[in-house]
Amino acid sequence: MTHDHDLVLRPTEAQRAAALAPPPGRTGGDLVVETLCSLGANTVFGLPGQRALGLFDAVDRSDLRFVGLRTENNAGFAADAYGRMTGEAVPLLLSAGPAALLALPALAEAAAASAPVVAICAQVPVAGLGGGRRGHLGELRDQSASFREVVKSVHSARTPSQIPSVIAEAWESALTAPPGPVYVEIPEDVLRDETVIPQVTGVDATPHELAPRPELTAVAAHWLENAARPVIIAGGGVIRSDAAGKLRLLAERLNAPVVTTYGGKGAFPWTHPLSLQSWLEDRHTTDFLEDADVLLVVGSGLGELSSNHHTFFPTGRVVQIEADLGKLESNHAALGIHADARLALQALLETVADREDPTAPERVRLLLADIAARTTPQAQAPEHQLLASIRAALPPRSPSFWDMTALSCRAWSAFDPKHPNTMHSAQGAGGLGYAFPAALGAAVAEPGTPVLAVSGDGGAMYSIAELATAVQHALDVTWLIVDDGDDEAPRETAADPARPDFAALAASFGVPATTTTPQSLRADLTKALKTPGPSLVLLHP
Repeated sequence: MTHDHDLVLRPTEAQRAAALAPPPGRTGGDLVVETLCSLGANTVFGLPGQRALGLFDAVDRSDLRFVGLRTENNAGFAADAYGRMTGEAVPLLLSAGPAALLALPALAEAAAASAPVVAICAQVPVAGLGGGRRGHLGELRDQSASFREVVKSVHSARTPSQIPSVIAEAWESALTAPPGPVYVEIPEDVLRDETVIPQVTGVDATPHELAPRPELTAVAAHWLENAARPVIIAGGGVIRSDAAGKLRLLAERLNAPVVTTYGGKGAFPWTHPLSLQSWLEDRHTTDFLEDADVLLVVGSGLGELSSNHHTFFPTGRVVQIEADLGKLESNHAALGIHADARLALQALLETVADREDPTAPERVRLLLADIAARTTPQAQAPEHQLLASIRAALPPRSPSFWDMTALSCRAWSAFDPKHPNTMHSAQGAGGLGYAFPAALGAAVAEPGTPVLAVSGDGGAMYSIAELATAVQHALDVTWLIVDDGDDEAPRETAADPARPDFAALAASFGVPATTTTPQSLRADLTKALKTPGPSLVLLHP
């Protein structure tokens, strides 16, 4: 008796010819590159280092596009943004020891945002592993342990023959819901030494689909269609699973108001009659959500920034759809549905009945009016004017990346992203220096589309070296730096560190720079965004 899984998988003639006549001088680094190409990669980010030269030499011999940044952490931020924009796994190539450790903050941000970064890190030679006493440059007692609590999964190859399978396993892990960064470790000598293993031509790494259990969606649909005041909270999982269209269909079928988390901005149209926008830190929104008799939470763990700093306590039933099992019911008791947002929303659309509620749009309008009355005093008006100028200058389909600044914190609530997957920030891990290198990664992912980065003067100092990267690769990124003193520093420290003339510094890299005011911001930013290549706009509020 023969079963399908018993069939012999015969190589094609091309695969057979390549296997029998591999090019001379191939190394373990070539196995890495061949595996990445077989998996569909065409772009890699990183920074060369001594332990990883065997890998970077192989990249040089390949057709992969290498985008090198000036620090490992910034390379990680760029890879993170590339993964967010494309939804594809993206390789981040790093050397050993400090070079690898410097990428940890970026990988923490990627983990918080579920960005599928595949960090491939070199290690000291095999003979030096595990001891920490051989005196190798960049030696750590257990390098992978430093990553284990940050990334989604850890993988290691200790021989050339392990490399294709290990990378394919990591690739699949990075893309399987919930996506996220993974770590692959390969010793220097394994990357450097020649190998007789045939060329890698057939590697499969298909991510697993995470479908909801039907008995759970049946109960959720029953609760929602019979609710008196249903409300939907849409998180970043809706964006990552490309489920914004399904979310809108479900909200309109249920006549349920929708609020988006900061990570979920763009998941629901900002001006839709059912849109509560993103005012999650407003007490009026918190009260509205607490009044819901059924709350559908899609793709959010209701963490600190999605729960008004844990002051939100639902009083009705909660249905939580979440691909990350660890976040399911982690903050509030719920009917937990462990599933990808797109598949779960599709299941609800196939199950739930229409729900009539002519009062829903009026309740939304009244809530937004209450928020507007609170948020437009004279003291807050300048920030709103700046955001309005940025929104007017930025093309609707252009992505924007925001560092941790006072203006960005206001933008989380008040900025209309116009479309899904067009507004990103470092609110997951909260690190500084994210915006500009991330915008560079987005520009690599979407050539021909202007990209905006927004930083404060303190955060900009983390990334200033990447002006060289922007010039080297002619990336179409406009960097708006709000120079108002160090707005990231706690005010009680009275910190106001010295900073450069950003416009003059940009000019020294050959980057056009404009100094602007709130009154001229819209015009100056519009011009910069329309100018091909990198540019800098320095705002003095």
